[in-house]
Amino acid sequence: MQRKDDRSRVWTFVCYPESVREGWRDALDDLHIAWAESPLHDKDTNADGTVKKPHWHVLLVFDGKKSYEQVSEITDSIGATIPQRCASAKGLVRYMAHLDNPDKAQYSVSDIIGHGGLDVAEYLRPTSATRYEMIREMMDYIAANDIIEMEDLLLYAAHERYDDWFPLLCDSCAYVIGAMLKSRRHRADRQTVPEVRVVRVSDSGEILSDGVASASDETSSSASKPEQEGANGSS
Repeated sequence: MQRKDDRSRVWTFVCYPESVREGWRDALDDLHIAWAESPLHDKDTNADGTVKKPHWHVLLVFDGKKSYEQVSEITDSIGATIPQRCASAKGLVRYMAHLDNPDKAQYSVSDIIGHGGLDVAEYLRPTSATRYEMIREMMDYIAANDIIEMEDLLLYAAHERYDDWFPLLCDSCAYVIGAMLKSRRHRADRQTVPEVRVVRVSDSGEILSDGVASASDETSSSASKPEQEGANGSS
């Protein structure tokens, strides 16, 4: 009977600050493998509400398959927990910030650190469904806050939605959002009625009135003059 291959390219384990070896990051860097560490999870709670011990989640991504024994040599050397095979590197990186677990404590994706060439942003790239949902959120925000300039939206995203809106604006959806902002500016221009200064002067040069009126008011006033003149001429 053929033996099951329990090796994997992707492994994960946990490090506790009080037990992990000092300089553990340098030790992993010295292996020249791609790996990632989570923010320090210091707000996680158990089912009974008690706070869990602070810890880091670590992801190792090898070029080739490694056995449990090979990876446990690494974890033993730095004082980490026993390693576990990881079914989805993307899923674990997202779990590092609890992105798909709103009931858990939330951590910033900007605090997820990649080492050895691991591109965290690539693992966090949203799916098509998630991307469309975020674009809809941006459109709702634009309409609710009367945004008409891309600069205003970019600044808001950079400071308030850096983990999701900002990379999406920078990488893929600026065109459609820009088209919406342009449409809103054109609509505002069409609805704006310019004001004009109206000065009425008598035949002797005396100023009868001086004020500001909208273009529509002036148009309606001009249109009524022939009627008034006609009425005066017939009397």
